Amino acid sequence: QDHHPSQPNQSGLHGIYLRAFCTGLDSVLQPYRQALLDLEQEFLADPHLSISHVNYSLDQFQLLFPSVMVMVEQIKTQKIHGCQILETVHKHSCGGLPPVRSALEKILAVCHGVMYKQLSAWMLHGLLLDQHEEFFIKQGPSSGSVPSQPEEDDDDLGIGGLTGKQLRELQDLRLIEEENMLAPSLKQFSLRVEMLPSYIPVRVAEKILFVGESVQMFENQNVTLTRKECARLCRGGQRALRSALLDPREAPLFSLVDFESVVDRIRSTVAEHLWKLMVEESDLLGQLKIIKDFYLLGRGELFQAFIDTAQHMLKTPPTAVTEHDVNVAFQQSAHKVLLDDDNLLPLLHLTIEYHGKEHKDTSQTREGPSRELSPREAPASGWAALGLSYKVQWPLHILFTPAVLEKYNVVFKYLLSVRRVQAELQHCWALQMQRKHLKSNRTDAIKWRLRDHMAFLVDNLQYYLQVDVLESQFSQLLQQINATRDFESIRLAHDHFLSNLLAQSFILLKPVFHCLNEILDLCHSFCSLVSQNLGPLDERGA
Repeated sequence: QDHHPSQPNQSGLHGIYLRAFCTGLDSVLQPYRQALLDLEQEFLADPHLSISHVNYSLDQFQLLFPSVMVMVEQIKTQKIHGCQILETVHKHSCGGLPPVRSALEKILAVCHGVMYKQLSAWMLHGLLLDQHEEFFIKQGPSSGSVPSQPEEDDDDLGIGGLTGKQLRELQDLRLIEEENMLAPSLKQFSLRVEMLPSYIPVRVAEKILFVGESVQMFENQNVTLTRKECARLCRGGQRALRSALLDPREAPLFSLVDFESVVDRIRSTVAEHLWKLMVEESDLLGQLKIIKDFYLLGRGELFQAFIDTAQHMLKTPPTAVTEHDVNVAFQQSAHKVLLDDDNLLPLLHLTIEYHGKEHKDTSQTREGPSRELSPREAPASGWAALGLSYKVQWPLHILFTPAVLEKYNVVFKYLLSVRRVQAELQHCWALQMQRKHLKSNRTDAIKWRLRDHMAFLVDNLQYYLQVDVLESQFSQLLQQINATRDFESIRLAHDHFLSNLLAQSFILLKPVFHCLNEILDLCHSFCSLVSQNLGPLDERGA
């Protein structure tokens, strides 16, 4: 009664959970007040009652008050706040004294009523009603306070040097940096783990987070559930949430099994609606085909034409106009191969990391002038700075986040470099065929044999990447998407698809990836030398 929970008092305690705790405590003390009133009436009727009668009448409270006092002092001294009050009351209610347990369970039920209202607003309407930052869900990126993983997770998993930590980072596509890049239409929400009661597992909290995020996305974009779905979700969800949190018996108990079952039911409804929105209404399979055609070079004839068109303009270091010229060349190449989709081409844009402007200055300012520039920061040619961007349409942006597209971009650059070197080696073969009628010497034979060896390696690498990795993984992804009606299953399948691409194409195996890049650079240098000098190679050139 001394607290004014809506505003911080002298001790700094405030909030709706504290108010609920005080309300529950007041209701628990009501039998004590009634007992005092009864004693008063008894003494008025019989002034000669002994002190032993008083002790007998109040005996039931002698066990309760010390336990309640310890709990109240703990809340005051430790400034326990929000859902942490649930944790404190729950721990004290686990004792073996029936009167204490019964009273604290009543207090916990009142506090659960606050959490029920917050859960209903969040899961059924996408509203985060948390003025005092008491709920276990917050707006903003994750603070990174997640339970530490066992050390053995960082051991080599046998995926060619890929460690458990690397795999987790690849598959967790909702890392902090990704959340910072999410589209403005989708606000960032994350778990406030320190507020999560221990009797609610993190897996359940993540389901609750997913449901609220999805419902809020529907609300923000004026996409609503059908009337039948909405009625079923709201009526059934509220009733089920209440029954899960507050048992209809007089002694209210929290049942995790019932609670998780309700959360799963609501989550299934939302996930199925999101699946319909993504797969049926937004044509997810068509979008994946676009990703495959462009980021994964599925339209080989388009990029072959682009390589031929842009070969000379990208040989030199990029300038301020290179990006414009490259996109013009890309549009011309698309017209050459009869790709005239007016709706698709404006969504694609080739980018050039031109570091002659502000990027170089900001990077030096941020990390110090002594830091050496990597080749990626100071590209030697336009090819090294080339990238691809794709404007993802709503609501697919929740699957193809900027961080996911950046991983696709890494694969795109790698596949394009392999395809470009393959084209250069084929051009050298054409030059060889043009000169086959001329008399050749020993150095010519060595030169063309070297070209054959290079072409053999690059052709097999290209076949492995396109057939054994890309086509195989993509067909598995489509099978998994067609076999489910749950959006989270689609997200997980896509995460595995992207992780497998990066792992099986050797991008994650740094020693192998470095060697392959060196081989591709050597092949490119050889082709440049052969194209510039059709005469016999001297010892220096060889």
